[in-house]
Amino acid sequence: MPPLTNVAANGELEHRLAVVASIDVHTRSTDELVHTLLERLRDELAADTATVLVVDPSGSHLVALAAIGLEDEVLQGFRIKVGAGFSGRVAETRTPTILDEVTSSTVTNPIILNRGLRSMAAVPLIATGTLIGVLHTGSESPAFFDHDDLAVMQVIGERIATALVMERSASERSAALILQRSLLPSRLPEVEGIEMASRFVPAAGFGLGGDWFDAFVLPDDSLGIVMGDVTGSGLAAAVVMGRLRSALRAYAIDAATPAEALDKLNRKFMHFEPGQMATVLYFTISPDRETVTIASAGHPPPIGASPGEAAQFLACVPRPPIGVPSDRPCVVTHVPLPRGTTLACFTDGLYERRTAPIDRQLERLRAAVTADDPETVCSTVMGAMVGSHLVEDDTALLALIRTR
Repeated sequence: MPPLTNVAANGELEHRLAVVASIDVHTRSTDELVHTLLERLRDELAADTATVLVVDPSGSHLVALAAIGLEDEVLQGFRIKVGAGFSGRVAETRTPTILDEVTSSTVTNPIILNRGLRSMAAVPLIATGTLIGVLHTGSESPAFFDHDDLAVMQVIGERIATALVMERSASERSAALILQRSLLPSRLPEVEGIEMASRFVPAAGFGLGGDWFDAFVLPDDSLGIVMGDVTGSGLAAAVVMGRLRSALRAYAIDAATPAEALDKLNRKFMHFEPGQMATVLYFTISPDRETVTIASAGHPPPIGASPGEAAQFLACVPRPPIGVPSDRPCVVTHVPLPRGTTLACFTDGLYERRTAPIDRQLERLRAAVTADDPETVCSTVMGAMVGSHLVEDDTALLALIRTR
């Protein structure tokens, strides 16, 4: 079959393409738009069916999303492996294709065979270089479709692919934000001898997903503080973040030290989340509030500021991030916490900027932390590091002070 670019344009085709291009895509929901475009495709081609299949999250199968004339595909949750059958081959090769004769050797979907279709045409749905799915149409007549039909299908397919990507992006961002907010502490625990405050700003655009902080009281009355950052963004990163948070809480209850909890977390993460990575800082404050025990997996240490003294990064020997193979176990560092001392921990969204060296940004951050009440510290730090700019990455900050 010659490529579409070699097909000479003609007045009739130009008119058909103009009709398709005139469809208003801005005042409809995605479901309405897809249904309208499928109806227009069926009418323009005088076909009997029109169907959209989308790639599932694993990328290995196509799943029926919407159909006219083949509604059973959607109702029955039809799915087919990429590379198998007519639609699967179109997805695998990303090539617009005409099938002049439908047979059991060329089409594996029993719904199509039972429907009595004799010929089919299909185009891949591609947006921003990514395969979104397949659009196919069918006729009860053999050898029914031609290259002009494929040209019309491609225009409609581009619109469907763009609409699906936009909806997916909006839905995933909304879901990731909801998941993030549900897992962040709605209220920091009230702990004798400690006052706390926090800030969290999700990334502008679609970058949000993997940052979190946590604070909890352990059975021995120690206070546990966690700050973490999952590599990546979007809903997938938010889901991994939720799993990490839950697992670390479970390990923290029984672990003798923060290092032991992080080692267990890494073992779990390496087994159940291969290929993922996260930095995690976990420290505890002793029941008498006099000692901080710190362990880090690739995460920056807290900043401490005592009255009358300049703030400093607390001593800490980090192991590699969670998810990175290493024979080196996590170690703990014990640091005294004098009364009136403020601690601040954070994620890299607070200081990483494309236009400024990290060393300079970390120095600005250190200088912004003072021995003051946590709300004041959070406001001062956010003003100094974020100001009136949109953050490019999730930004988490937690400050605390020992009051007795």
